[in-house]
Amino acid sequence: MEYTGTGRVKTALLLFALTGLLAGIAFYFAGNSSLATIAWFVGVLPVLLALLLDILHSLWRGEVGLDIVAALSMTAALLFDETLAAAVVAVMYSGGTFLESFAEGRARREMHALLSRVPRAATRHKNGSLEDVPLDAIKPGDLLLIRQGDVVPVDGFVVSQAAFLDTSALTGESLPTRLSQGATAMSGSTNAGAPFDLSATHLAQDSTYAGIVRLVEEAQRSKAPMARLADRWSLGFLALTVTIAFAAWWFTGDPIRAVAVLVVATPCPLILAVPVALVAGLSRAAHFGVLIKGAAPLEAMARIRTLILDKTGTLTDGRPQIVSIDTYGGRDEDDILRLAASLDQASKHPVAQAIVAAAKQRDLVLPVPSQVTEIAGEGVTGRVEGHMVIVGGDTFVAQRVGRISGGPLALMQGSVLVAVALDGVMAGHLVMADPLRKGAGAMLAGLRREGIARILLATGDRAEVAERVTKGLGLDGLHAGLTPDQKVSLVLAERNNGPVMMVGDGVNDAPALAAADVGVAMGARGAAASAEAADVVLLVDRIDRLGPGIEIARRSRRIAVESVVAGIGLSVAGMIAAAFGYLTPVEGALLQEVIDVAVILNALRALRITPRDPMALRAA
Repeated sequence: MEYTGTGRVKTALLLFALTGLLAGIAFYFAGNSSLATIAWFVGVLPVLLALLLDILHSLWRGEVGLDIVAALSMTAALLFDETLAAAVVAVMYSGGTFLESFAEGRARREMHALLSRVPRAATRHKNGSLEDVPLDAIKPGDLLLIRQGDVVPVDGFVVSQAAFLDTSALTGESLPTRLSQGATAMSGSTNAGAPFDLSATHLAQDSTYAGIVRLVEEAQRSKAPMARLADRWSLGFLALTVTIAFAAWWFTGDPIRAVAVLVVATPCPLILAVPVALVAGLSRAAHFGVLIKGAAPLEAMARIRTLILDKTGTLTDGRPQIVSIDTYGGRDEDDILRLAASLDQASKHPVAQAIVAAAKQRDLVLPVPSQVTEIAGEGVTGRVEGHMVIVGGDTFVAQRVGRISGGPLALMQGSVLVAVALDGVMAGHLVMADPLRKGAGAMLAGLRREGIARILLATGDRAEVAERVTKGLGLDGLHAGLTPDQKVSLVLAERNNGPVMMVGDGVNDAPALAAADVGVAMGARGAAASAEAADVVLLVDRIDRLGPGIEIARRSRRIAVESVVAGIGLSVAGMIAAAFGYLTPVEGALLQEVIDVAVILNALRALRITPRDPMALRAA
């Protein structure tokens, strides 16, 4: 069921039906039954017309839903002058569709955040000066200036001696990359170093970032729609309702009995109980930092069988951290870290900022450096407390002070070695890496307990890095070096094993998030593109919230099904009573209201769902 129009139209129809019902009741008790009948009729008519349009659209697509029962009950009640019963049904039905619309919200929002990240203008060299030009005006061969912090607007090659780019949003590589002169720079990456010149090789519309945007849009359009839980019960209930109503009329010759059967059969337990339980589940999940963008994603989340995880920023923290410190000449680790961090306070380099953060975590006092000189992407020199300090890549520092006897320890794959020299002598090495998030193994084990059969890793990072980071996690598959379109292909291929959930945080993950049955974005620090493309956003930077989110989704859906089964059972009993003449249409409508209240109260139990994970409960 689409229920024609926007949320505003649904709200207007509910208000119209409710106003008609209340006005008719007021006229009736004022002794003017004619005006009461007119008010009830007028309140029903817009709801019925909108409903008939939806039915025609559904039938055109070959779909049969519960809307037909509601339309039959309202139409029959109006034809046989049971306008009060028709008004009650109209209010119940429009109320249910309004709740469903509220539950779904804007489950598939436009990609405005992704598009807004694309630069609208660029700085171009022209005749010895600089000019700002629209993105569409850039042509291959144009020379562009990329300032520090700028997003590279188009694909091109580096003209300057070097460039230092953060490509994590595109490739998943957590550590910035140094590009030498002539190297290719991808649009969508961020300049993390000094300004550099770029020679454009593509039009903006043909560049890497624009291609990712198109991938996201195509994936969203091709995504298989999820059938509503209520519609999966519709055909059997419709056949049973029509059979009982026809039999009551056929054997008694009284059409009012058929009307009463149809009124009692109005599928409000399905229309109301499902969205109420799911809305309650959405609210409960948000309490634990899991934002689910509507009832359909929550339903899909409850049936997930395969989980595909990105590495950087998802399984790992996405920020380089110090994993060990090697010192020489008997120096203290904290002293080496303090000197390096003091000098790095003058640098915006991500690795430098990570060193400063590590020193502050150890409560080290960092003096202000002086005479600082930085070579972008290479290292920093300066004075700290009267000492000449050099911090940077091992080669950069070794060229200035020589190597220590024995050299640095062998590096783990995917690690970065930061050398520290003091007064012309190599003093130590800081080994940095992007480690696995704490509790990742326990989180994956918990997801398997929740029914996830397959857990895969899909990353744009190198295979050796991914293998080292995920060693011992017991993954069912590891796919490294993937481009955005290859991630989409993996998601589509895994659908053969059941509904697929994809978790990621970068721009390169956005197409796969859009293509998956459920896309989950790390919203706290992830790219806006992934948050827009996803169905679920983890509002806190904690992957361990995924387990409670899935548990809440499954228990909410279970409560919805329980409410539906109980409500339909009571409705069938009421239909049989109406067929035997024990209920009039108005009494049937009131009985249906009692059933509605009962199933809604049961559905609201979803508000009290408490995840079994005690860590999630304590952190909520």
